[in-house]
This record gives sequence, structure tokens and C-alpha cells, in this order.
Amino acid sequence: MTDPQIVLTERVQQALANVFGSEYADADPLIRPSQFADFQANVAMSLGKRLRKAPREVAEAIAGELSDFPGTVEVSGPGFLNIKLDDSWIAEEASKLLQDPRAGVGVTTPPQTVVVDYSAPNAAKEMHVGHLRTTIVGDAMARTLEHLGNRVIRQNHLGDWGTPFGMLIEHLLDIGEDAAVAQLEAGMGTEFYQAARQKFEGEETFKTRARTRVTKLQSGDPDTLRLWHVFMDATVRYFNKIYAMLGVTLTDDDIAGESMYNPMLEKTCDDLAAMGVAVMSEGALCVFPPGFTTSDDKPLPLMIRKSDGGYGYASTDMAAIRYRVDDLKSDRILYVVGADQALHFQMVFASAQLAGWLPDTVSAEHVQIGMMLGKDGRRFKTRSGESIKLTDLLEEAIERATAAIDERGYDDVTKADIAHAVGMGAVKYADLSVSHDSAYVFDFDRMLGFTGNTGPYMQYATARIRSIFRKGEVEAAAVRGPIKVREEVERALALHLLGFGEVVEQVGALVEPHRLCAYLFEIASLFSTFYEQCPVLKEGVDAETRAYRLALCALTLRVLETGLDLLGVPVPERM
Repeated sequence: MTDPQIVLTERVQQALANVFGSEYADADPLIRPSQFADFQANVAMSLGKRLRKAPREVAEAIAGELSDFPGTVEVSGPGFLNIKLDDSWIAEEASKLLQDPRAGVGVTTPPQTVVVDYSAPNAAKEMHVGHLRTTIVGDAMARTLEHLGNRVIRQNHLGDWGTPFGMLIEHLLDIGEDAAVAQLEAGMGTEFYQAARQKFEGEETFKTRARTRVTKLQSGDPDTLRLWHVFMDATVRYFNKIYAMLGVTLTDDDIAGESMYNPMLEKTCDDLAAMGVAVMSEGALCVFPPGFTTSDDKPLPLMIRKSDGGYGYASTDMAAIRYRVDDLKSDRILYVVGADQALHFQMVFASAQLAGWLPDTVSAEHVQIGMMLGKDGRRFKTRSGESIKLTDLLEEAIERATAAIDERGYDDVTKADIAHAVGMGAVKYADLSVSHDSAYVFDFDRMLGFTGNTGPYMQYATARIRSIFRKGEVEAAAVRGPIKVREEVERALALHLLGFGEVVEQVGALVEPHRLCAYLFEIASLFSTFYEQCPVLKEGVDAETRAYRLALCALTLRVLETGLDLLGVPVPERM
């Protein structure tokens, strides 16, 4: 591991063991970046009381064990350890990183099987902005976990079954299959649903037909199933247009909708009842996981089967978790779903544990997605109060990006390619750069800006490095180094690049892609300072300096390209 913070942690822990005994070998050295040195270790402050020694005495003892460290270790104040690394060590480690195709990113050993449940639009309606964050965050996590060497199974849990499909299929028959398919492929699912709902509520004969059709669907009637497939195939083709537009890695093979679990629901309920995990309550079959109560302190039920014999989200989710553990052999399951579903998933996980379907060896995690807000601080909607269609939002992003680069002299094809990349990159990066469980304000003006921590700024920084290699007529991938650090800005950039692998591993472990955004932004900012102060190709730069600065550019480019690819943010060749 090249990351200096990890290296320092290991060295200080060894020093603690040498001085104070092996029981201190796992103590957290509390190493953090510092304005007074490269890093500061504060462990002596926390250990002083435990060892009944002055913190400064503890710090001096640790420093004495680090005399062979490649840098300087000084004790300051009441017991802080200020650590500054040798320039030669930083340059050598950066040079090693340049030789590593993975730029310091390790591989999970042993690899895990990770199920990532994300996007999950409702097939009865078109995708809206509420699906944007789950899709973007889920895809970034799937990419990252895969890059870390895990077997990632994407699961798109479509809402593709249930009572509404009775009226939807009958409406499809009323307007004709061709007209229905055209409407659904065009992303007019909500209009289709509303028209069916209006007839269901206003026409008794249609309501009767719809209810009969639901019964046929649930009993597996061949003609009804064929019509259901017509509806679903058209809807999925629309979803795929959105995924292609966003550059999301979901495919038809990843669809695992509610319909997939429908044959499992009866057995799910029967098995839970047979185990005594689920009991009858007011006519419904419920699990009462311990620790969950209503506002008046009564046990809170997770309804597995309704009193009318129907199934709900809890039924499907219990069947899904059993399938993912038993059949997919998952070690970890990530549910990238809105934060408003937190209680539901807590109860599902607790119920699955009661049933023995979620063993301690498998981690089930609800990756909570916060709400998208408008500039007024309220839920992001149209002026009429309706959810904004995702296609409209994404097309507006591309239109605004086109306007932003309109004066740069590109031909129409190049301009269209760049505008698409900038528009999608801006939307995705703005989402990923904030903690996934917090609400954030959707603001085109801010997210399409070319300054600050934005997608366009990151894309421009990467494109600018590519332009250096084009001008120098050098292939970045062919640069082998070595890297040297002779200027302070070179040192700062090289030192920060060493931390890439650790950041990616943290993102995978903690499910926090915003950490990677913050890291990449710092890299881009440090490179900008380096570029301004350290000429690379200018006349007068000697061959040796040119070579090692090109090597530093090549490592920076690889880190930025790899990091942005893990986030799913496209980078145009030119900006």
C-alpha cells in the first residue's frame, strides 16, 4: 500500500508495540493531514492518561522509534507528532504508482459477491427525477465495487406486477397494441396510467374488466401474459433510452422486478408462518420484529400477507432477500433506495434475521438517498406540482451545455458529443459530490459551472492534461517516469496522488462516493496550481524537467480518468 497515511499508521503502530507492548499494536495513531507538516499523529494525547505518562513523554518515545523513517518526526506542543516525508520517498512512491496500471487501487481479498439493488422505476409510470439519484449512486457503487475485484450483481427491481396491471392491460387493448407501444416507448407512461385510472374510476364495465384481467394475470393466463410482455417490453425500451443517455451500466439482464418474485410469495409466507416468525393479526399475516413499536408503544407489524390474501412490498422484499442470500450467494447486499424507506428496510432486515434468512455472515445495507430539492428548498417539481420527467431534465442539461460551449468553434458533431458529455457529467457529478443521504438543491447554473467542485470543472481539468500530451506529441500511456519533486507544488500534487487507492477502498467500504469526488477535486485543484507554476512544454524547459513533469501529468491523468470512470462521469477528449 503506497498511501502515506496507511504507511505512517503501520509504522507508528509498530513503534507503539515496541515501546509499550504488543497490546498497543492496534491502537489508532490518529494520523491526519496537518498544516504544520504533511501529517500529524495525535495518539500520544489519547494514550498519556492510559499509560500514566505525560503525552509529550509518550510522543518522544514514539519519535525515538521512528529514527529510520524516511522523513522527519518532531514533537510539538503538549505531545503532537509532526511528520514530514522526504521528497525522495514521495517521488519514488509516485514513480511506482505510475508503473501500476491500477494507480494504487488494491483488490478485495477474498472477493465478495455484492448485490446492488438500484434504479427500480415503476413500470406503470415513466421515470422522473426521483429515480435519478438512486440510479446514479447505485451505478457508481456497482462500478467501484467491481473495480475493487468483487463479483457485482446488479438488480433492477422494477415495479412490474400488481393490481394496476389489470387496468393497464385493458387500456392497452382499448387503444390498440401499436398505439400503446408507441406511447410507452415515448416515455408517456404517466399519461397512459392516468388515462387507465380515469376509466377505472369512471366506468363500471372497465373496472370489472380490469379486475378480471388481474385474476387472469395472476393465474398465468397465456394471452394476458403476452399482453403484459407487450407492455413491459415497450416500457423497458424507454428505460433503456434513459440508461443509455446517462451512461448507466444496467442492462436487460439485470432486471429482477416484482414479477420475478411473484411465484415465491406463497412459499415465503407459508415458511414464515410454519417457523412461527409470522403470525396472524387482524386477519393479516405479520412479523413483529423486536424493537419496533408504534407511537403508543404497541408492537409494529411488518405485513407479509394482507387480510384479503394479497401481497405487498414486504412480501416481495422478504422473498428477494432470501433469494439473494440462498441463490445468488451474496456476501453483501446494497439497497440504494430513498431515505423515506428507512423504517421499512430496518424491519425487513430484522425480520429476515429472525427467520434465519439473513445470517450474520451477510451484510444488508440500506444506502439511503436524500431528496432532490428545487432552488426554493422544496421537493423538485414542475410549477404545476407534478414530478419532472427525467427525459426533460436530461435534455435540458444537454441544451444548457450546448449553449455553454457554443462559442468555442467546434463542428456540429463534435459540439453535440461534448455537450452530451458535459450535460450528463454535470448532473451526475453534482449528485455524487454530496453525501447520498442528504437532500441537495438541483441548480443547473451551479452544476454546469466551469469553476468549483463541478462536473465540467473536473472534465476540463482532465481534458487540459490530455491537450498537453497532444501538443507534446507524446502518448500518456507510454510515459514511464521517473517522477521527481523539486518544487513545492510538484511535491503537494505527488503526495496527494499517493492516496488514490485508499480513497477508492473507503468508497467501497463505506458506500460514500462523495469522498472520491472531494479527492478528485483536490487533485484537479493541485494540478491547476502545478500547471500555472511549473511549465511542462514551454521553450527553455530542459529535457529532464520536461520528462519528469510529463510523468507527473501522466499519473494525474490516470488518477482523474480512473476516478471519474468509477463515478460514471464521461470525459470528452476536448472541452
